[in-house]
Amino acid sequence: MASADRVNRVRAHLLAQLVCLGRHTVTGLLATNGQLQSDWSADYRLYSRHRIEPAELFSQVRRGVQQSLGTQEALTVAMDDSILRKSGRKIPGVGYRRDPLSPPFHVNLVRGMRFVQLSALSRQRDGFSRMIPIDFQQAPLPARPSPQASAEQQQAYKRALATANINCVGLERVATLRRQLDEDPCLPARHLRVVVDGRFTNAKLLKNLPPKTTLIGRIRRDAKLFWLPQGQAATGRKRLYGQAAPTPQELLSDPGVEYQLLQAQLGARSCQFRVKLLGPLRALQAGGNQNLQLLVIAPLGYRLRKGSKLLYRQPAFLICTDPELDPQSLLQSYLWRWDIEINFRDQKTLLGIGEAQVRNPHSVQSQPAVAVAAYGLLLLAAAQANLQALSQPKWRPDSEPKRLSTASLINLLRHELWNASITKTFSHFSSDPGDDHNPLKPQPDLRSALFYAAA
Repeated sequence: MASADRVNRVRAHLLAQLVCLGRHTVTGLLATNGQLQSDWSADYRLYSRHRIEPAELFSQVRRGVQQSLGTQEALTVAMDDSILRKSGRKIPGVGYRRDPLSPPFHVNLVRGMRFVQLSALSRQRDGFSRMIPIDFQQAPLPARPSPQASAEQQQAYKRALATANINCVGLERVATLRRQLDEDPCLPARHLRVVVDGRFTNAKLLKNLPPKTTLIGRIRRDAKLFWLPQGQAATGRKRLYGQAAPTPQELLSDPGVEYQLLQAQLGARSCQFRVKLLGPLRALQAGGNQNLQLLVIAPLGYRLRKGSKLLYRQPAFLICTDPELDPQSLLQSYLWRWDIEINFRDQKTLLGIGEAQVRNPHSVQSQPAVAVAAYGLLLLAAAQANLQALSQPKWRPDSEPKRLSTASLINLLRHELWNASITKTFSHFSSDPGDDHNPLKPQPDLRSALFYAAA
């Protein structure tokens, strides 16, 4: 397939992934582009023959995010894992996983594929911030051998299982991003700040962080922390840990340590937080050569409605591998991490990530990654442009400016693509181009998309 044809086909898939009205299968993308009566084999070979590189698409998104930051500002990245539910038993990488939406008193299992995603912070022109996906990698587990397997096969399975651990995959993605920042010829390298939840705050990441990388993560309320050693003995092994420091819960309950008041942006509003800071400290999971600082966030009060009872959220306990990082930046970076959960919700509900019915090992990884890259390009374009939402109903006034949601951005894109098709046109004056003409820029076909969505 010619290079120009491949570029146009990839562009058509990216646009169709955003504006598709039905299920986001490969057939749905073809219907959105008006290609139901055309040969579909080339579109499937885009993914099965590895003819499209999601890493190249994500690199363009990452460079656009870096350009929105200050010269000395660190690149803040949130990392988390997600499950794409699948029912097929022949799909590579599909297995039973713990359902994160199950209640704490009853753990449920679901069949699905596990992915690790990295989303980078981008500054928008309207003053808001947004997390934009810059990496999406499958993290499958190896197939369990049969009980009759040999001892060598059992040992090979255990080694593969250790390598496929979610923390190993997360560390590998962080190291890959650090390498991309250092080797990118277009932009200067900058410091990397990774924000994670309690799942990734462990020895695997804390002890093996690449250089010029800071990790901010949640820890348990009863985590064991230590002061730095005050002195060294004349003989014997070098001391790495000092006396036991207060646990995060003890620091929160200690009346002798006063709260500091910090102002941080939480969504579209600015909130005041009460925090306690302690450091430098050391922890066993971080190693004896890594100094940490502990930040304890007191429960934040809220009301379900005006005049109702004041309720409180759970406290948060954070550690940071940079003991010199100011508490304001530490707190704000952690609050920005929540936007990756918004990414997961939009990807599954609005963009249909994981709905494509593919079984080829290359397609299973590349098709969802390309769909997430399309989502990242949409958010990057919204961050770089000064957009306004379509007219709202009069009974829904917006007293304060709000960040445009993903649904609003998709509606704006559909308006730009299909407005000319909905209104009166002079299409009867056009003529079909000859076979010797260059391929035209693909545009989603409105009639085909509507009929496919209603089928």
